[in-house]
Amino acid sequence: MSHATQRASELALDETTVTALRAALKSTADEVVQAIIDEVPPYANALSGHMGATIRRAVRTALGHYLDLASGNATGGDAGDAAYELGRGEVRDGRSMDALLSAYRVGARVAWRCLAAGAVPAGLPAAEVAKFAELTFAYIDELSAASAAGHADELAARGRDQERHLEHLARDLLAGASPDVLLASVQRAGWQPPVSLTAVLLPAAQARPAYRALDPNTLVLDDLPDATGVLLVPDADRSHLLRQLTDRTAVVGPPRPWTRTSASYARAVRARLLSSDIRDTEDHLPELVLSADADAFADLRARALAPLRTLPAATARRLEETLRAWLLHQGRREEVAAALFVHPQTVRYRMSQLRELFPDLASPHRVLELTLAVGLGVS
Repeated sequence: MSHATQRASELALDETTVTALRAALKSTADEVVQAIIDEVPPYANALSGHMGATIRRAVRTALGHYLDLASGNATGGDAGDAAYELGRGEVRDGRSMDALLSAYRVGARVAWRCLAAGAVPAGLPAAEVAKFAELTFAYIDELSAASAAGHADELAARGRDQERHLEHLARDLLAGASPDVLLASVQRAGWQPPVSLTAVLLPAAQARPAYRALDPNTLVLDDLPDATGVLLVPDADRSHLLRQLTDRTAVVGPPRPWTRTSASYARAVRARLLSSDIRDTEDHLPELVLSADADAFADLRARALAPLRTLPAATARRLEETLRAWLLHQGRREEVAAALFVHPQTVRYRMSQLRELFPDLASPHRVLELTLAVGLGVS
């Protein structure tokens, strides 16, 4: 038994009193609505026109249920359902629960004043007036609780809906969806597009904890294959972002215009496949470029270094190391020797061997091919 129902069972309103109160129902409802308009600012404009008429009917209905309850003819359940829906509607209209609770307080005060003014002249005994007051405020408390539950449930439902829309948007971004598709996803999610997004790859279990320290406009997914999570960080200050991720096992892709987020994500994925030690993809661009097409790189190495394959393996390795150092140090013999920990004369000897193997070593095209071929130090 609810508190209001219990109070109603202790109250004995005779038919004369109930009839008098019902006669004043419309004027009481009008006074309640007007007081709410006057005293609760969020409702100043909301209760005019068609909306005002709807609310007035709702108030009269609630008061009617209240009198049914007071006379022992109802439990007030229908009014509780209506109050629940009212709480949900307040979310849809963009008002807080505080505004609605204020309206209930004002309504309870005015309703009690009007109802008491009708009940006392109708002969309600003083002892029953006190019980009548208790019932009035118990009833309003129950309506307030029902509305609060509706408000909270609607907020939770909307939060879940928005989270689903944001996740859908993130998936569209990673998939490289068309601008039209992305704009539709943005509108559904109510998300404000930034200038750029930076993809961050990290273990799924770290995604949500890391997200809490970032821009609230960040998009997050934590259910990708291989227990992988991804954060899409808007307009990131890169050095600050890297510091925030210091304790995370993260790979940070490059910033890209938000409609090209898939490019940032793809680079982060390639970096993770290339090495578990990479954190900032911007620090490993040569390796990423040379590993972008593994088959093409293998073909380039095979063709460019073919002359070395005619030599014993140990000799070929030494000459490739020398060639790499010679290219990196632009032919400065002393620096090449220091890098290889050998005598400059050894460098001279090896380079003479290399020039025999590569007669066109001075050709810019040959230098480019060889630089790419030996750039990663792969033997």
